[in-house]
Formats: sequence, C-alpha cells, structure tokens
Amino acid sequence: MRLLIVGGYGVFGGRIVELLESEPQLTILIAGRSAQKAAVFCALRGAVRAKLEAAVFDRDADLGAQLARLTPDVVIDASGPFQDYGVGAYRLVEAAIDAGVHYLDLADGSNFVAGVSAFDARANAAGVYVLSGVSSFPVLTAAVVRVLVQGMTRVEEISGGIAPSPFAGVGENVIRAIASYAGQPVARLGPNVKVIGRPFTQHRRYTIAPPGRKPLRNTLFSLVDVPDLRVLWELWPEARRVWMGAGPVPEVLHRALIFCAWLVRFGFVRTLAPLAPLMHWATNRLRWGEHRGGMFVEVKGKGADGRTRMRSWHLLAEGADGPLIPAMAAQAIVLKQLYGHAPAPGARACVRELELSDYQRLFASRTIYSGFREPPPTGAPLYQRILGEAWAELPECVRATHDGVREAAGVASVERGSHPLAWLAGVMMSFPKAQAQAPVRVRFDVSEREEVWTRTFGAHHFKSAQYEGKGRWERLLVERFGALEFAMALVRDGERLRLVMRAWRAFGVPLPLWVAPRSSAYETEDGGVFGFFVEISHPLVGLIVRYRGWLKPA
Repeated sequence: MRLLIVGGYGVFGGRIVELLESEPQLTILIAGRSAQKAAVFCALRGAVRAKLEAAVFDRDADLGAQLARLTPDVVIDASGPFQDYGVGAYRLVEAAIDAGVHYLDLADGSNFVAGVSAFDARANAAGVYVLSGVSSFPVLTAAVVRVLVQGMTRVEEISGGIAPSPFAGVGENVIRAIASYAGQPVARLGPNVKVIGRPFTQHRRYTIAPPGRKPLRNTLFSLVDVPDLRVLWELWPEARRVWMGAGPVPEVLHRALIFCAWLVRFGFVRTLAPLAPLMHWATNRLRWGEHRGGMFVEVKGKGADGRTRMRSWHLLAEGADGPLIPAMAAQAIVLKQLYGHAPAPGARACVRELELSDYQRLFASRTIYSGFREPPPTGAPLYQRILGEAWAELPECVRATHDGVREAAGVASVERGSHPLAWLAGVMMSFPKAQAQAPVRVRFDVSEREEVWTRTFGAHHFKSAQYEGKGRWERLLVERFGALEFAMALVRDGERLRLVMRAWRAFGVPLPLWVAPRSSAYETEDGGVFGFFVEISHPLVGLIVRYRGWLKPA
C-alpha cells in the first residue's frame, strides 16, 4: 500500500509515521512543500521496515496532477489548521475522490468535519472512503460512549476532556486553530441552530483516575471547538448536553488563554489569531510538571429501572506515549485496510469505524492504561470507593481488612531514625519507639465521614483519621495526623496496594510536595494474612520511622 501523508514531517504527520513505520508492506510518502525537510525527516527515522520516501506536495497547486504523479492508495491530510482552509477547503477531498484515492484527515474543526458529508454520493460512486476527524476527538470518544451507554435507555449528558502532558510538543497549526476559535461562538446544528458555548470561557475541574493507577492531578478543563460537539449529538440526539474540553498545563498558561478568550467574548479584540506565534512559543518552552497525560469521557443517563446512572472512562498515558494517541485512529484504519478490512465507501465523520477494543490492542504495547468508574454501592468501604473496579483485584485478606473488620492484631517491628530532628518529628507524630517483634493491635472506628485508625504497638498507641478526598484531592485517600493532612493515591502494584503521596497541607494550608516527608507504604498478602510496610523519611534528616508486620482480624 502506498500511503501519502500531507504534512508528513509535521507534528501529527510525524507521529503517524512513527506508528506505521514498522509495517513492511507500506510505502509511506512523507510530503510537504519542502523537499529538503521531507528528506531530512526520512533520514532521521533511520532503519525502519516500511519504505519511506520524501515527496513534494503543495495543496495550493494542481492537486490532481500531484496525486497522479505520486499514485497513493490512501492520502492522509495531517496539515491544517482546518479552520483556516477557507474557500476551497475541500479541494483535496474532491481531488482524492476524482483520482479514486481513499482519504482521511485529522481535522479538529467542527465545521470542517460536518461539511465532509456533502461529498458522500460522489465518494460512494467512486468506491472510496472519505473520513474526517480521524483523531481522539471524535473517534475515541464515540467508541467509549458506545460502551458507557450500554444498559441505558436514555442518554442525557456526554462530557469529556483531554489533558496533554506539558512536554507533549504542540504543533504550530494546532495553536493557530485554538487562537482562531477561542472566545468565538460555537453552534449546534440541526433543526434549530443554537449557540452552545464559547471555547475557553466555560470550565470544569476533573480528576482523571483509571482504577488502581496514580491519577493525574486535578485539572482545569475548558470547552474547545471539536467535532464531538456536533457528531455526538447526531448519534445521541436525545442528549441535553454535549461538552468537550481540554486541560493544558501549566495552569498559569491555561488561565492566560482563558483571559484572552474573554477579551474576544466581550468584543475587546476580534480574534486571538495574531497571538498564535507567541502562544506557540510559550506552550513549547514554558513547561513543567509531570510528563503524563490523560483523557476522560463521562455519560449520564437513565437505566432500565428509570434511575439516573453515571459512568466514566479514564485513560492515563505515561511519558512520550500520550502524544501518539491522537494519531492512533489513523494507524488503526490503515492497518485494517492493509489486512483486508477497509472502511465502507462514502464521505462522513469518522465515528463508527473503530471500537474501543481496536484502541485497546494498540494501547497494550505501551504505557497507556484505562478503566471504567461508576458510583460504588451504598455503604461500600472507603478503599473500594476510591479504587473502583481495581478493588476486586486486591488479595482477599487486604480487602477483608478494609471491609468490616473492627479490630486486628498481629506482630510488627519498628525502627526509628537517629537524627535529632527525626526523633523530634517522631515524637510530634506520636510514632512508637524502636522495637522488634512487638505485639500490635489496630482498631478501626468507621463512620460515614471517616475511618479512625488507632494503632497500638506494645503499650504505645497513636491514631490517624482517613477519609475520601474532595475537590482538588478527588480520587485520593486523605490521612490526617493532627494538623497535618496527606493525600495519597491508592495504586495497585501486582499483589501490593501502594499508597503514593500526591499532596499535603498543614493547618489547612497547601504546601509544596518537595518539602514534604517522603513516604513509602504498601499493603499486601503475607503468608495468607494482611501484611503492611510503612517508611517515612525526609531528605534533610533521613529516616524518621519504619514499621512492618502482619495483622489478623481479632
């Protein structure tokens, strides 16, 4: 198969190449206006199994002649910004149909994607498919919603968002697209045209937390103009609301964009397009935080019993794997065609060609994790409410200890740090003194609000309160020792349940994590019983306390 990628040496085009270059049956034409840039890109990819060829392609020139010269089987438009194509926006679509070449694009503009269906009859007659919006919005979102709505008789609300890593690298065309629509009205099409919002002037906070994984930090999402705002309504017309957002970080840059969008909203400036170069510079240079990204989709509807149901899907991508996800839809469709399962002819938004299972096969070889959440049963244990479906994967003795046990007893050893400040910290936190093979008892006083754990090591006891985090600490377990509160992620690590520090505060005041004590803690099965390990230290004083042991229900 000959695959022509227009914008092949750009950000998104390059990611499509990265995903497909291991296929020996592919010849990939890396195309753009610059022959030199295309050649350099091919050289930098090194030895790959696919055949890479540099090509010149100018979308403003004679497209039919260029397609005839390059003879592709499929053309992918990965250039953009599609919002700025203006007059003749669909010239490449028309040229591909006339040449009998399959076409797909990574368009993120709702107007552009909606307009592709006008070429459906021509594409059918030519026997080619024309798929628009082949990206996470709306391909992945539509596939996820189809899973989430199973068992619902009516869909009322659909929402979602993407939170990219600050180190993902954003192309200039993406920034130009954002600058063109920030603060501008977005309309819902249909029997009655209705303005449904203005991008970057409507917001919500959300915590992306695949069950059993360390969640992303609570993120501010703003409405964006993506195809989902229209095509999801076409799939589920009974929905009262469809909302899709982006959560770029660092948040200070995001808030600067929000401020500028409001200037457009109130008519102080006509458009942010002149700021696009500055926005591109800032986005790719002023970046800090964790190199992780994620996505969520949430559906609210009615079940067969008439009750309101809420389900959500969460995705987490570590490191450099996250930026590849928007290009995976194109990868999946090309691979399907390569192995004899090409999409049906016709021109349309790409919302039915892939299912979530198609994505999951691609996720499996990367550090990309996903899972579902829905409200836990009434009276569910604290840890189950936070872990969601990962709760069932814990060892039986760990689940039992957190589910109804009122008191447990066992044996533990305790070590204390030797630094004077470590000793003082241990006294302030009421940690037990160093001892080996000491009898230990833990009493669990459970209420609707919290669980109070009273730990007794020999004759010494200390207590803490645990409860479910809210707001910016959503999906976290909070443990309070006096005036200190520590927010921790519950992370399933094989047979272990790790408690990973994510935030803390003193006297209600949030403090930077880099000055916090370091904590390493886990629960596991130890010889058929509940085993635990806790180590607390600080870079300035070293070990503060370390204790480990086992417990049985008493």
